[in-house]
Amino acid sequence: MSGQARSYLFVPGHRPERFDKAARSAADMVVIDLEDAVEAPRKAEARELVLAWAGRQPPDALERIALRVNDAATRFVAEDLELVRASGLRQVMLPKVEHAEQVELVLRAVPEARVLPLVESARGLEACRDIAAAPGVLRLVFGTLDFAVDLDLDIDEDPWPLEQAAAQLVLASRLAGLAPPVAGVTPQLQDEARLLSDWSWFRRRGFGAKLCIHPGQIEPVHAAIAPDAAALDWARRVVAADAAGAGAVSVDGRMVDRPVVLQALRVLRRAGL
Repeated sequence: MSGQARSYLFVPGHRPERFDKAARSAADMVVIDLEDAVEAPRKAEARELVLAWAGRQPPDALERIALRVNDAATRFVAEDLELVRASGLRQVMLPKVEHAEQVELVLRAVPEARVLPLVESARGLEACRDIAAAPGVLRLVFGTLDFAVDLDLDIDEDPWPLEQAAAQLVLASRLAGLAPPVAGVTPQLQDEARLLSDWSWFRRRGFGAKLCIHPGQIEPVHAAIAPDAAALDWARRVVAADAAGAGAVSVDGRMVDRPVVLQALRVLRRAGL
């Protein structure tokens, strides 16, 4: 699922009462967070809670769950990866990735893991092509808030300072044959307009999914990702014209050539058709 997921919903690793609620939500993927959401004194407790909860889930349900472990440079990561091995969880969101060797560390511990590297720094961005091409990588994730802190960028009103970084992550993903990258969180919980504005900005730059921090953000994101009625109508007519045409054909005055047909098929796939 994760390679085609539209939404990734974070839930704190020390709040087991929220795990089931998150799993029942409309989120395509749930990310149980052992990193930023859990203070150091409670990390061991959080691992025990995650292990107990995962043990009560059917194996197919765990396909929809990822675990954000701690930074590979910390003392916590080894025990986090032991939890991955023991729990049956196999999708690992790895924070603060700055070189491909950090992905390899995860795979040495859990060879069957599928890794979602978070690019959150200038060094991570510089290495993003190597990271994207590393074995086991499922999809790149843009940790926009930490990235802005690392580069001292102001993105409170508009994400435009992230323009060049966003382009590099999209290009690295395409070159590695990955799904489009995942956009970072919108921290304004009660501001749907800001949520949709953020998503629209990243979608126009080639991103394919978004991190969410509240269940209320899921449905607006899914609705914004889905093609509207006009786009679906255009895509259907393009595909029909291409199938029926014996030569050059046009739709709405535009020649239907292969790139146009591929664009129409992409719109239909986004709608699940």
